[in-house]
Amino acid sequence: MKRMIYVSLMINAVVLIPVCLGLMFDAAWVSNGYGPDSPARAILLSTYGAILLVSFGLLFKPMPLLVASLLLVQVIYKLISPFAVGSISNPVVISNILVALVHSFTLYLIYKAVLSVDSVRTTLGFE
Repeated sequence: MKRMIYVSLMINAVVLIPVCLGLMFDAAWVSNGYGPDSPARAILLSTYGAILLVSFGLLFKPMPLLVASLLLVQVIYKLISPFAVGSISNPVVISNILVALVHSFTLYLIYKAVLSVDSVRTTLGFE
């Protein structure tokens, strides 16, 4: 479980650092996946920035239930994205689905750990 928590949080960092920088500086590749510069893109940047900051914090103190909360929200919005966009061929939608698969596996491992009586104290962050 611990390894996959780090994998999921590192994926967030590796994906979101260039995406946030691209959105901030209106990189040429950004409009292909996110459309033209707009207030909606700025709101998306703030959402991605928040996910990135929380992911960094959890890398230093990976409390499984907090990680699960973050990943669950991400999995939900990432799996909704093909329906919202109306396409599965958009590069952001494709990456969302791939990341959601990894995060879903991490969530499964956290869920299994929470159900284990021996690991409840560790899962809650008491050890």
